[in-house]
Amino acid sequence: MKKILYTLTLISSLLLNSQSQEQIQTRIDSITALDEVIIKSNTILGNKFVARNRTGAAYYLSTDELADFNYTDINRALNKIAGINFYEEDGFGLRPNISIRGTSPERSSKIAIMEDGILISPAPYSASSAYYFPSVARMQAVEVLKGSSQIQYGPYTTGGAINFVSTEIPKSFQGKISSSYGSFNSGQTYSTIGSSNENFGYMIEFLNYNSNGFKDLGEKLNTGFDINEITSKVRFNSSKDATINQSLELKFHYYDEVSNETYLGLTDSDFKKTPFHRYIGSGKDKMDAEHTQYLITHEIKISEKFNITSTLYHNGFKRNWYKLDDIVHNGKSQKISKVISNPDIYPGHIAFVKGELSEANNFLKVKANNREYVSQGIQTKIDYHWYGKNNSFNDLEIGLRLHYDEEDRFQWEDIYTMNYGVITIDKYGEKGSQGNRVSSANSFASYVMYKYKHKGFTITPGIRYESIKLERDDWGKSNPSRNKSDLSSRENNVSVLIPGIGVNYNLKNKVSIFGGIHKGYSPPGNSDGQKAEQSLNTELGARLSVNNVNSEIIFFQNNYSNLLGNDLAATGGFGELDPFNAGKALVNGLEFLLRTNLLENNKVSVPFSLSYTLTNAKFLSDFGSTQDIWGEVSDGDRIPYIPKHQLNSSISFQADKYEINLSGNYNGKFSTIANGSVEIPSYLIFDISFRYNLSSDITFRSKILNLFDKDYAVSRVPAGLRPGHPFGIYAGFEYRF
Repeated sequence: MKKILYTLTLISSLLLNSQSQEQIQTRIDSITALDEVIIKSNTILGNKFVARNRTGAAYYLSTDELADFNYTDINRALNKIAGINFYEEDGFGLRPNISIRGTSPERSSKIAIMEDGILISPAPYSASSAYYFPSVARMQAVEVLKGSSQIQYGPYTTGGAINFVSTEIPKSFQGKISSSYGSFNSGQTYSTIGSSNENFGYMIEFLNYNSNGFKDLGEKLNTGFDINEITSKVRFNSSKDATINQSLELKFHYYDEVSNETYLGLTDSDFKKTPFHRYIGSGKDKMDAEHTQYLITHEIKISEKFNITSTLYHNGFKRNWYKLDDIVHNGKSQKISKVISNPDIYPGHIAFVKGELSEANNFLKVKANNREYVSQGIQTKIDYHWYGKNNSFNDLEIGLRLHYDEEDRFQWEDIYTMNYGVITIDKYGEKGSQGNRVSSANSFASYVMYKYKHKGFTITPGIRYESIKLERDDWGKSNPSRNKSDLSSRENNVSVLIPGIGVNYNLKNKVSIFGGIHKGYSPPGNSDGQKAEQSLNTELGARLSVNNVNSEIIFFQNNYSNLLGNDLAATGGFGELDPFNAGKALVNGLEFLLRTNLLENNKVSVPFSLSYTLTNAKFLSDFGSTQDIWGEVSDGDRIPYIPKHQLNSSISFQADKYEINLSGNYNGKFSTIANGSVEIPSYLIFDISFRYNLSSDITFRSKILNLFDKDYAVSRVPAGLRPGHPFGIYAGFEYRF
């Protein structure tokens, strides 16, 4: 750490001295150049202009777009962005499974997820499965890079990156209070207040989101959740007339969740009859989670052309997902995923978990998946830009990051009896008996990216370097005190160079052609000698902007030389998180986006958007998998849970006093095991929202999710069929001051 800080100081001094030794150009950067380079420290794009002019595919989901439906479900919010695949799990988006360009979607573990430019997964290197995910309801914007994230953002560089931009400190005193209520006793309360002057700014924010849930469990037991979040920011600025402008911002975020969620789904026959039912055997299942984040961000603007931003960060996350893991019938124990997927083989197990049998020689094994995570480090971005010959624009960006994260497992399993639906504790398990280990990672990451722009031509070559040390210390299942004499350890060291280049040619600001090629990478596990996931990724696209029509079409291909799968309980595995080799694979397809105004005058506006994604994802190797999500794989099988076709369209009618938004989302069918013998059918869902301005500062908002009340399945994992959100209506008021 000291060496890195010393290096940063030395670089700053050398560059500052070089500036003092030569005349600083008096020419002021154009607005376009500033938009392309000088962005806020917590963003990766900053605005739609930058997203439209990158040498790679990107999308900036703005504050206004997020406000159209005020979604709390990240899956619904991301629907309109081409190239993003996902499958739902709980109907509320609490634990999303997101893929970009066909990466494995399980727990969003193969994409770089950030909040304010900082990796936000609980342990992004050592345990990347995102059991904590930022709440889109408190975000100011969502930024998505597809394929073009290979240099600046890692360690997952194949599909892309998603950055959540939290509420920023306002430029002057202002605030907002909003509250809504609706179906399933669902409520949401949000409030924020903040202000700034020349030298000081602050922001405080609160969010509560809760619901009783839409599933039926026994005697009207709660199947919902209750989430509370607090965010605060404080910023100190140097005076405007200071020789060197600086700012220091401190951020604190706290998240608390209690959700009565389960891994247990339904058999096919039960889903057809009662898709929103939950088996009584899952009555003890509950997630209890807590997340904290501390950020200290320092920005120094040495000149108009030279900027250094450094962030010291700490993320802490702990959770205990207490949930049914095994069903015992007549003394024979079986995993719930096996029981639900094979009801004819395990009729007694099914009958017992439904509450149809007595407790005689039958038990429920409920595992306490108790884990604590740490993710912390320091990262610095150095940006220097200048004009060259013939008014060419040059930008050099250097990034450095020292990072440490760990996952501490200390799990146990309790035994319950159930007498015709009445659950009673039988025996408490020994602490640590179902997992007693710490997995950790130390990493150093750096990148250099250069941008050259002359007239309409832009080229951005770059290279990223990652050095990662992955470790695991296992104390065994009968060593709760963690006696070191019984310690078993393993270690894996990897390093990689990730090159890439992107180009863009803009013809009279109306048509642009862009493309790129880069290396895709995902870190391996901590088994000695295990190889990382690697691929060669290419894209070629065109953008059109004529009058009020904006469109783009992109062709992409990810060619995997070594695809990695993860052993997750969430996908029907054993939950050990150990990656396994899946051999060669190929993902290609196209993305199409169209945005326009069908009608626009002084009184009304009718915006329209259409996005379509075609994804062909297939294995190119034969192998066997212990996971239900893949099963036995043959060359040519489609990668499960990646639909071939996705389509989203929205249309709005906007007037001065009111606004109506209608959105339709089509998700094509997809296989749930590699051989394609089991599928989730396609579905088309409509949402509608309404806004009415009662006054300049009070707004009434309402929305309906699943407008036509369609019953549809969204997945077969973790264990059985799961439904999407049914018809739900929500309404509330917003007050701004």
